[in-house]
Parts: sequence; C-alpha cells; structure tokens
Amino acid sequence: MARLAPLRPPAWRGRPRTRRAAAAPLLGLLLAGLLSAGGCAAAPDRTADSATARQITDVLDRRAAAVLHQDTAGYLDVVDPDAAALRTAQRTELAALAQVPLRSWTYTVKAVTERGADRATADVELAYRVAGFDTAPATARRTLEVARDGSGGSWYLTADRPAKDAAVPLWDQGPVVVVHGTHSLVLGVGRPAKELREIAETADHAVPAVSAAWPDPWAARAVYLVPASTEDMARLLGSSDGSYRGIAAVTTGAVSSGEGQPGLADRVVVNPEAYATLGTFGRRVVLTHETTHVATRTATTAATPLWLSEGFADWAAYRREDRTADEIAPELATAVRARDLPAALPLDDDFAFDRDADELARAYEGGWLACALIAGEWGEDALTDLYRAVGAHGGREGAVDTAMEKVLGVGEREFTTRWRDYLADRLG
Repeated sequence: MARLAPLRPPAWRGRPRTRRAAAAPLLGLLLAGLLSAGGCAAAPDRTADSATARQITDVLDRRAAAVLHQDTAGYLDVVDPDAAALRTAQRTELAALAQVPLRSWTYTVKAVTERGADRATADVELAYRVAGFDTAPATARRTLEVARDGSGGSWYLTADRPAKDAAVPLWDQGPVVVVHGTHSLVLGVGRPAKELREIAETADHAVPAVSAAWPDPWAARAVYLVPASTEDMARLLGSSDGSYRGIAAVTTGAVSSGEGQPGLADRVVVNPEAYATLGTFGRRVVLTHETTHVATRTATTAATPLWLSEGFADWAAYRREDRTADEIAPELATAVRARDLPAALPLDDDFAFDRDADELARAYEGGWLACALIAGEWGEDALTDLYRAVGAHGGREGAVDTAMEKVLGVGEREFTTRWRDYLADRLG
C-alpha cells in the first residue's frame, strides 16, 4: 500500500493486501438458515452437486454468455419477470460493464440451500478476466436467490447481492469509465475522465520503471481501479472506511504458492481523495511502488518478509528519482541522529495499519535502506536474486538467513549489523 501523510515522503508507502492463492479472496459467504415449506426446520442441502445446483449453473451459464455479448435481453431473461426493481437494477449493472473489455465471465455454484421445492439460495463465485491484461481471474462472491416458475419448470433469479461482508465490485458502484493507456487500463467510477487519463499516464511511466528494476518476465501492464471516494474504496476492498484514510493506493492479489504460478488477478486500487493531495513526484512513486507488487507477485510467498517486499517496491520506485536519503527517509534520519538506531530489521507487525505514523514510516524507510544497501554493496542482480531465493524457501522460518548466506555470503545477523552501520553512514 501507499500510505499518505501530509508533506512527508514516508506517506507514499504502504503494504499490499495479499492473499494466499488457496484462500477465499477478500470475501465472505452468506450462510442462511432456511425453513422448509411446511415451516419446520429442515437440514439444508449445502452441496454444489445437487440437481438444483446443476440447474442453477445452467441458468448462470446463460447469464454469463449474455454479459460477454452485452445482451441485455439475454441477461434479463433469467431474472424473475415479476421482480420489476431487480430487473431495473440488473439492467443498470450490465450497462455499467459496457466499456469493460472482458475476456471471460463465469459463475461457479459453491453451495446451495434449498427452501422447499421451488426456492433456493446459492453461494456463487464469479470469476472474470479483463482482455489483454489478466492471466488469472479476478473473483467475487455473490449470494443469489432463485425461484421456480409456477409450473415447477425454469429457475429465475429473484435476488443478487455481494455475499455478507464481501467486497462490492466496481460495476455495482456505478457506470465504469475505461481509459486505455500504453501499459495500463484504468477503470473508474464517479471520477472525471481527465483524472483517469492522468492516472493512466502516470501508470505508463511506472510500468517501464518497474521492468527496469525487476528483470524477471511479467505482463508489463496492469489494471488500476479508481472508485469515487475513500468510502467506496473500502467497499471495493470489503473493509471499513477508516482502514483506508490516508492510504493513497493498495495492491490486491494472491501470494504465490512458491511455484511461480499466479493465483488471482492483481489490481492496483487508487484512493482518489488521498491520491489527489500528492504532487507529480508523489503520484509517480505511489504507482511505481504498487506496480512493483504486481510484477513481483509470483516471486512473493508466505516466506517473504514485509521489509523485503515493501523495501524492494520502494527501491524500485525511488531508483531513478533524484532524491537524497534524508528526503526519502526523514523519520529514520531523525532517529539515527538522536542515536536511536533500530536494533533489528523491521518486523511484519511494524507495517500494521494501526502503528504510530512515525513508527510506520521508519519501518518502510528501514526496508528501503536494506534493499538499497544490498543493491549498492552486492549489486542489483543480488537484490533480485535474494528476493527470489527468499520466496522460494520452503517455509518462513530461516528463509531470510538461508537466502542471505546463499546469495550475499553473510547471514541475517551479520547483514543486520552492516545495515545498522549503513543507516549511521547515510543518515547520521
């Protein structure tokens, strides 16, 4: 994430929202306790392989095809003909997607709770890919209610909403405006087209900068989401509004399993209110930092400490910028000059949202300077080699120490001593 605080470089940094590839993506399920037609408690059918589940899947397959073809009639064909409000909402939803270049759109029924013979609630995972950008799907969990028509034949949709405590997709927040950049695709809701174009231009600067810093193959393009407000950003990420105040941008995606395979599609989500307070330099740093997380995703695993993933993202963002260490790391510089050198590399907890702002800044600055030390003393290739080696470690314990011995020829303890000396030299 890129965190914002007035007039201070540390404000542009932050921690990415990451998920293990096998985990449910930022979303929850709505598990309804339902009654049978006779009013007695019934054991719900939670399987996704029942006859009802298969019939609902057929309905949703037709709906998915209508989305890809922008077929309004087909999209509404599976909606209850008597549900006027829902049909209006569904028509609006499909129209909101009109500009988004979709490569795929599929539904998977995860569980079904039947309410008698003619009604059911389904927990559904929506997976979609943006054409030209996504090599893995983005996902969203939905809760759908369906009912059979009076003759006991076709199933119709009677309700469609995000699952309980789930993220609210961008298209549910309003018509999506699409801006195509050279290396970017910006999807915005409720923001001026000029602002979205400026973000695309900045992203188009960020992507080549990231490729220059990260030599491994990656898509060299990214999708950037711009909701209307901080509140809408929180809804988009399935979190509370307060979590993102002062956060200029975040990156979402799935942490790799360590086998180099992507999990879920990465998205850079921009907080328009915080981002707007930055100047040209700050915006460039924010988007380069976040785009670095997209590029390094397949090499980032549960073994990768935040000081390395965030420090590398900052190193990539500042690598070609004309700024001194004092300007990039003012909080740590103040601490060093007060003879308050950190005793160890920043811990993951030091990057938590609820940390004191100065402490959080020092964590980011410390990670950046650790990566700058490696790049300066051992070389940039050694820095990227270390990043890969840590991520490829079988587990978290000992990953950094083992990788440092292999790549740098020193263990974590000796490196920490050199890092502390480096802080004193550059900031003292």
